[in-house]
Amino acid sequence: MLSSKEIYKKILVWRYKHISERQFIYILSVLVGFLAGLGTLILKNLTFFFHNILEDGLIEEYHHSLYFIFPIIGLFLVYYIKKYLIKKDIGHGISTTLQSISKKNGIIERYKMYASLITAPITVGFGGSAGLQGPAVSTGAALGSGVAQLFHMNMRTRMLLIGCATAGAMSSMFKAPIAAIIFAVEIFSLDIAFASLVPLLLASVSAVITSYFFLGKDVLFSVKLQQAFEINDLMFYLVLAIFTGFSSVYFSKIYFRITNFFKQYTPFKRLVFGGITIGLMLFLIPPLYGEGYGIINNLLSENAPEALKSIHYNIDFENVWMIIVFLLLIGIFKAIAMTTTFAAGGVGGIFIPTLVMGSTLGNAVAKVINQFGFDVSETNFTLIGMTGLMAGVLHAPLTAIFLIAEITGGYDLFVPLMLVAAVSFAITKYFVSNSIYTIELAERGELFTHNKDKNVMMMMRMSQVIEKNFVKIHPEMSLGDMLKQAVSKSKRNIFPVVDDENKFIGIVLLDDIRPIMFNQELYETTKVRDIMKIAPAIIFYTDTTEKVMEKFKESGAWNLPVIKNGVYVGFISKSKLLSVYRKKLLEVTV
Repeated sequence: MLSSKEIYKKILVWRYKHISERQFIYILSVLVGFLAGLGTLILKNLTFFFHNILEDGLIEEYHHSLYFIFPIIGLFLVYYIKKYLIKKDIGHGISTTLQSISKKNGIIERYKMYASLITAPITVGFGGSAGLQGPAVSTGAALGSGVAQLFHMNMRTRMLLIGCATAGAMSSMFKAPIAAIIFAVEIFSLDIAFASLVPLLLASVSAVITSYFFLGKDVLFSVKLQQAFEINDLMFYLVLAIFTGFSSVYFSKIYFRITNFFKQYTPFKRLVFGGITIGLMLFLIPPLYGEGYGIINNLLSENAPEALKSIHYNIDFENVWMIIVFLLLIGIFKAIAMTTTFAAGGVGGIFIPTLVMGSTLGNAVAKVINQFGFDVSETNFTLIGMTGLMAGVLHAPLTAIFLIAEITGGYDLFVPLMLVAAVSFAITKYFVSNSIYTIELAERGELFTHNKDKNVMMMMRMSQVIEKNFVKIHPEMSLGDMLKQAVSKSKRNIFPVVDDENKFIGIVLLDDIRPIMFNQELYETTKVRDIMKIAPAIIFYTDTTEKVMEKFKESGAWNLPVIKNGVYVGFISKSKLLSVYRKKLLEVTV
């Protein structure tokens, strides 16, 4: 009887003989789309299961003080699951996936296939004010990478299948296959040539069919446009665009500040302090509980009192201005609650909280306008408020436009969608150069973009280009000893000078000693310290490949030393650097 390894080997051999590379990629893209869709469905159903038991059951039946308790319980459960069960860092879905693409050649650890499936539903279902899109992408991307590794696909295909998984997760979550493809291209900077477009289409369709198969026609957002776009409302949409633009700046800035504030504490202190903080926020503003789909759907149906029904104060919801105040409070505190959830150790995404904030702010703006005697559609402003926040916070204007267009089932709002997305994105980009997803990668020079040359340089590793076959010499070594122990044994024409602790001091070039190397009278009297010189430039181990290229260009050198924590490591030669660059370029483009 054949073993599993032998069967697996036979399958691979059969595949190579009977299925072309392109056809096999198409098959894998369908498989990855299905798996990503299935993972997303599991995330959604588990989260709704916890939500229904806790908020719709226990909180409504017993006491609103449970809004304070449940998020803390959820965060503690996630903390101990991560510490004792998973035992590894999960990270934030899309950010960690981008890092795997840029620094790990699309290889994602296997535990990420299930880590978010366990922790995200507990975080969000118990009240953590986060979304599921990030965890869905993380799970799908890990599955896509795993499938690519299983069938020994090259780096380019691995990255493509991660993009397919991303599109699949988005398509399954929102039943918006076109927006899903645009999201994958916009966020992951994928090549949109025909060769990569077809797999993305197949994955997106596969995922949305999976969603329809298990959930039928149920959708997250139920909306039917009651009022078409009118040109007379254009100025109001411009006001909304500016408002959502500055709100996006606020969202991003508050995220960065709260995250940096919590970094000074240990994980357990973050858990305790963050848990209590998020508990208090939910107790005071219960609509912040969980993802917030209920708020969005009620606002889309122009039923704001229903969206705010969980607030336990004695509030007159017949008073429109009171509704406006609470909608603005939800919008302001959603960003704070979401970031605090993450800082406390919760697992989730920022996509849905962005939509929640956009919906409340858009609806509030419409209500304010209508209070001054005008008549604008609150549903339309709710939708387009979501567009503005998506475009600004995520730096994804095209995704924002097409997602809302698909949700509404048409393109009746295309003009205001484009206007608000463009203005909001431009304002946010001016104040915040990178999105929450990409800020840390951009600061480290590890952000994957549509610039293919930069991507190739970013994927190159320092260890790939360092050469170590240089003979080291000591500053107190005599010329005679240097000739005997170094020059006669080395095939290189450059010699690094290091001290007793292997710290780099300088270099000696063969050309510099050639005029005196045969003068035996100098063999004992001349020391290495007398003939060495400083290197034209020094490469630090933490330098990016782009920085290394700049140092070669500025110095005009052919070989430069590499230093790590002050200690000599080796040399990088221009020829080796260019050779590795060409090889990596072929891996990415062929």
